[in-house]
Amino acid sequence: MSVSLQQRGNIFLVAAACLLVIGVCAPFSGHDVQRVVQIALGVCAVLYGLSVSPIERWVDRPTASGLCLVILLGLLSSALAHQPLWAFAEVALFISCGAIAVAFASLRRHGAAPLDRVLILIVVLLCMIKSIQYLYAAGLAFTSGQQLLDPDLLLSGFSNKRFYGQFQTFTLPLLALPLLIPNVTRSVRGAAFALLCVWWLIAISGGTRGTWLGMAVAGAVLALLGPWGRRWLACQLAAVCGGLLLYWLFFTVLAGGLGIEVSNGASDRLTTSLSGRGPIWWQAWHMIVERPWLGFGPMHFADIPNAIAAHPHQAVLQWASEWGVPSALCVAILAGRAAWATVSVVRERALSDERADLLRLCLFAALIGAMTQSMVDGVIVMPNSQVWLALVVGWLMALHRWRAPAAAALPLAWGSWKTLGVLAVGLLVFFVIRDVSHLAQAQQRYLGDGSQHLQPRFWAQGVIALQSP
Repeated sequence: MSVSLQQRGNIFLVAAACLLVIGVCAPFSGHDVQRVVQIALGVCAVLYGLSVSPIERWVDRPTASGLCLVILLGLLSSALAHQPLWAFAEVALFISCGAIAVAFASLRRHGAAPLDRVLILIVVLLCMIKSIQYLYAAGLAFTSGQQLLDPDLLLSGFSNKRFYGQFQTFTLPLLALPLLIPNVTRSVRGAAFALLCVWWLIAISGGTRGTWLGMAVAGAVLALLGPWGRRWLACQLAAVCGGLLLYWLFFTVLAGGLGIEVSNGASDRLTTSLSGRGPIWWQAWHMIVERPWLGFGPMHFADIPNAIAAHPHQAVLQWASEWGVPSALCVAILAGRAAWATVSVVRERALSDERADLLRLCLFAALIGAMTQSMVDGVIVMPNSQVWLALVVGWLMALHRWRAPAAAALPLAWGSWKTLGVLAVGLLVFFVIRDVSHLAQAQQRYLGDGSQHLQPRFWAQGVIALQSP
């Protein structure tokens, strides 16, 4: 019995939704679980892509040429790297993220506007579950009788609160969509605003400055893109005030009334310190100076041990030091062209109140916030953030309005892309099969050697210089 294109899309959507819930909401979730979830989603995306034949191209010829150049440079850099297999794994992650983006773009292109509602409902559901988990943990903390409360301990599902903050950077802009749509009922609008306030409460108490910076830059940009951008900013500012009020009620009024001392408060994060990033930024810079053309190889910042991190917490430095300066310039040009194309569409549709146009605005805000945060954090490294970056990019690709009719897809190019996707997820599945049973032992061995904390990269223990699974 043959399965229709719509049924195949529905199967992929259900699988993706289940994987997103597991990766974000499961109590046992963490970096390694999220990496496995990402690879599983990549497999689903490739399988769905094999069953879809695009009628028109997803990108124009210069973009396609640039992507091919980036992949070729990455493969060449990997072949010359100290540990080629790990380097190829990083390239495979890049390709699998592309497959996820194309899969979501195809899904939305065939599902049209109803698919937007489903995806937004998934986002709302995820944020609602995380909000309930947070409030439940806060309730337990306030009634436990303990005299000391650390708000960081209320966060769950992520190995580090910064990774939680990265997820919020992607979702905070999207939660404002129901507040922009004109014909939404007052009750739905009120519920959406309440959820956005709680989500800001978590962002404030989590203290991830990269999230605050990303949202500030996104707000500044959207304020210049028309009345709906300014309304989006007004909704976010109102929700920030609501979040600050909730934070004050919980961690000042209620905590003070119960005689509970709060440690690691949000005010402690109001600093301009680099939080240890200086040495790893210098390490990346020295790597660039030593090997500017092809870099040390993808993932190979983690091949030079340091006491801080397995990645430099800065997207440009990371790409240039590992993939090489030419590849970094190519990626920057591609990102700039894509951003300008989106800005052009947003400005052209600045007065439109159609859902697709308002959604594009929110997605663009999420992308701006994430790219800003990637300048000070590992957005392009963490598995959950890579998945959401691919989802947002794919969604924007599907919503994009071409100025000229899109050219027909080339069968050879599409076939080559599908082959690359199969090879990429095949290599990633190999790593899962090879490493998963040894992850706990690798972490214990690393910490047993005197290291103070894990340094996530591909796995939670990401220092590949010490790994021999």
